Amino acid sequence: MLMKMKLFVFSIVCSFLQISRQNPPTQWTLLPHILLVGVDGTKSQLLLSCLQPEEFARRGNESLDIFWMKDKEKEAQRGNTYQVRLQESLGGGNYTCHSRDGSLLNHTVVLIQEEETMNRKILVKTDQDYLKCSTQNFNGEFRCSWTWDSFRVGNVVFLKARRASDDNHTQCSVDSSGKHWNCSSHHSKFRCSVDDSGNSITCLDEQHCPYAEESQQIHLTVYVKTKHFLVENYSKHFFLSEIVKPDKVQINKVNSTMIEWSYPSSWSIPFSYFPLTFQIALFKKECKRCVNPCTDSKATKTLMVPSTAICRLEVKHKSKAVCVRAKDALCNSQWSEWSHLRLKRNKRNKENKH
Repeated sequence: MLMKMKLFVFSIVCSFLQISRQNPPTQWTLLPHILLVGVDGTKSQLLLSCLQPEEFARRGNESLDIFWMKDKEKEAQRGNTYQVRLQESLGGGNYTCHSRDGSLLNHTVVLIQEEETMNRKILVKTDQDYLKCSTQNFNGEFRCSWTWDSFRVGNVVFLKARRASDDNHTQCSVDSSGKHWNCSSHHSKFRCSVDDSGNSITCLDEQHCPYAEESQQIHLTVYVKTKHFLVENYSKHFFLSEIVKPDKVQINKVNSTMIEWSYPSSWSIPFSYFPLTFQIALFKKECKRCVNPCTDSKATKTLMVPSTAICRLEVKHKSKAVCVRAKDALCNSQWSEWSHLRLKRNKRNKENKH
């Protein structure tokens, strides 16, 4: 009976080891010394090496004195290899190996990504998406922002920006600050910077031609991590024409009955090639307590004006305020934010009319 029990236990152990060998964790090298490991909730192990075989052989017995640290805490395991135990989202960290005198020999940052999960934990979805992208013009620069979960604020650990045709040929690198990235391929070259807030990135497609029609979408993927080394990646595909949003229009009062507005200074030129359509809203009553007078009150009259130059509009004396916004005339893209102007009437002129 005892012999049968031993055989039963032995068979279970052998089965577990066989499963472990057949299902090793998937892993990718994001950057030198940064390893991304995919986990599916089951227990698994990841083997890290300290020295390359040639260096290991050269050191001889000294290699036996190699010790390991995880997040600056000394570990019990010794030797040239270290077994990282992975369970659910645990196991990530900064692993370093040291010689007997404490000198650093090598280091690996292990990041954990949960596979096949729809439950995102790090970023919060806003307006039906995790990444919100926009551009002021067609010059090739764009900005994408996101919102952190209040309990999991992290940082960008990797990003990739490319055109759709450059799927497997894009190489990305980062400078020592971890904020400035370059992604290059045969057909495109992107330069991206993580903003100081940590909530957005600004990118420039250096090979983009604003006068040519875009034939390939921009593919952007951002990898973010928490302080517990959990990683999630978020992607967005778009043409610049789909995310273009002009800056606010500048409105000026010419005289008591005339206003004018002009193209935003950041908009692409010439205006005849990149025309804007303007929407004008007139108000008979001024909403003094409104947070946004252009949207919080009902307009008396609304006009649509296509123009490729400075525009002027005669405003009747009954109007107390005017709002103007703009959008690309050729694409179904976003409107700019409203610009607001109060129309202060001259009381003396009003009295003369009576």
